[in-house]
Amino acid sequence: MSTRVKEAFTESVRLLASVYARDAGAIERMGRRLAETVRRGGVVFFAGNGGSAAEAQHFATELVCRYVRNRRALPAIALSADTSVLTATGNDYGFDRVFARTLEALGRKGDLLVAMSTSGRSRNVLAAIREARRQKMRVIGLTGSRGKAFAAKCDECLVVPSTETARVQEVHLLVGHLWCEMAEGVAGAGRAKSPARSKARRAKR
Repeated sequence: MSTRVKEAFTESVRLLASVYARDAGAIERMGRRLAETVRRGGVVFFAGNGGSAAEAQHFATELVCRYVRNRRALPAIALSADTSVLTATGNDYGFDRVFARTLEALGRKGDLLVAMSTSGRSRNVLAAIREARRQKMRVIGLTGSRGKAFAAKCDECLVVPSTETARVQEVHLLVGHLWCEMAEGVAGAGRAKSPARSKARRAKR
């Protein structure tokens, strides 16, 4: 197992360094687009399946609650989070429409879709991209090396040069955290105070 641990860490570090060298500028541009969306009051929608669904919920939580510091809540929705909508839409319209249906209801011009698919072949995410286009939304993407056709459907997309799902998602996680940090930066300056400490101070009054 020790050999496998070394291999996994070595590959992950190599991949992160490769993406940074090739795509740092694109990552920053996409992060600025996301930050500008929330600064203007637009909503950021995240769409993905499986591990990407988990990351979608993770990133939406970082924006709505907080990433590092206290500030106003930022508008973000993970399209995989509402099980009633997912199951009803899947049952009535098919699984391909589970994300697009919510975008049809809630997406508007000025909003942003973050489309996530390690394979680039997720039909429900592709349908979400099409719906986002109909709603005049912008689209940024996260995918792996098989997702070049997927990337072409986005305004801009990070294509991680790997076919190994776990390694691709590790890069997506770091990039998503950077985007959340950039979005948090437009929500007002100032050092964060611990919510627990603030609550304790209020209790003493």
